[in-house]
Amino acid sequence: MRVLLLYDYPPSPGGLSTQGDLLYKGLIAIGVDVHAVHWQSDQEKEWYYAWFKPDIVVGVGYWGHVPSIVVHPQCFGQRAVPWLVADGYIANYRDILNELPLILVTSTWVKEMYIRDGISGDKIEVLPVGCPTDSFIPHSNHEPKIVAVRQQLGISEEEIMILTIGGDAASKGSNEVMQALAIIDKDVPSWKYVCKVWPQPRTSLQNQFDQDLAKKLGISEKVIYATNTISREFMPYLMGACDIYAAPSRLEGFGMPQVEAGACGKPVIGIRAMGMLDTLVHGETALLARVGKQIVVDSVILGPESGYELNHLLKFDIPRTVDYRADIRDVADGLLALMQDSDLRSVMGAAGRKRVEAHCDYIVVARRYVTLIHEYFMLN
Repeated sequence: MRVLLLYDYPPSPGGLSTQGDLLYKGLIAIGVDVHAVHWQSDQEKEWYYAWFKPDIVVGVGYWGHVPSIVVHPQCFGQRAVPWLVADGYIANYRDILNELPLILVTSTWVKEMYIRDGISGDKIEVLPVGCPTDSFIPHSNHEPKIVAVRQQLGISEEEIMILTIGGDAASKGSNEVMQALAIIDKDVPSWKYVCKVWPQPRTSLQNQFDQDLAKKLGISEKVIYATNTISREFMPYLMGACDIYAAPSRLEGFGMPQVEAGACGKPVIGIRAMGMLDTLVHGETALLARVGKQIVVDSVILGPESGYELNHLLKFDIPRTVDYRADIRDVADGLLALMQDSDLRSVMGAAGRKRVEAHCDYIVVARRYVTLIHEYFMLN
């Protein structure tokens, strides 16, 4: 089987890039003949079409990327199989996607979103994002690399470190986490809450709003915003330095950091919705808060990025949920239980590691991909 992978290659730290790169590495590891190319590099894609003659062209993206990861390969006689995430809104490519024999998505919830928006469900298969469980591993708090991370952040050995990672922290549920921590502050051991966000213009204002909230709640001295750029190689040590990973996300098609936290043997605070229903098990690997609120819209303005003309008004027959908010009391109860009980943290962390190894290890995902391609196209 010859596979050409289209994604943000060479890989950047972003989620889509990591998703594609881990499949690439997994396929190499199991002996598949595979090459990777940037999804927007038409010249290089066409070069591979000409000499490599792939059996399958897999494009990683959301359905606004359809022209580049589906239509372009098809124009050159290639068999395209998109591996899609959900970005919350519909794009104007139903007919193209419904003509495909196979569409891969990252979670059951993403599949439900595509079916909701008019894509036939009988051709959609769930393929989770892979996790490199050989680098995301459990670490002792006494290991020098872990000690160094905590020291850099100003966190003592005795303090409980809670961590959230995202392009911005608010979309990962940091506001709900901060409100929950303010509720239980006097009932738990000493703690620090670290929000690792990527330095980009759109997050600077949100970061200030978040820090203003922490000040209003009276916990600003315990909330740390880390806004520097870090590598994927550093991420396992940052994750390994925390005691609890907290991300009751507002919109989450899969939840890669939650999975990576599990691989590192960390218990997770999440939300009982979206992709986390696939990746986390309430009461076993995580404590999932109920949904406290849903943000619903009946229309949206879209443009060329989604296959429409500029400022196209799309009205929904049925109002759409575009954001979730975790129940703050549930988040508080979950944090309280984990912060007061180190044994519970260890048991849930070990269960998380076991689940990730079984379902989301990048080699497991690569083998699942090969099985699906064989089932649909009879390719070996």
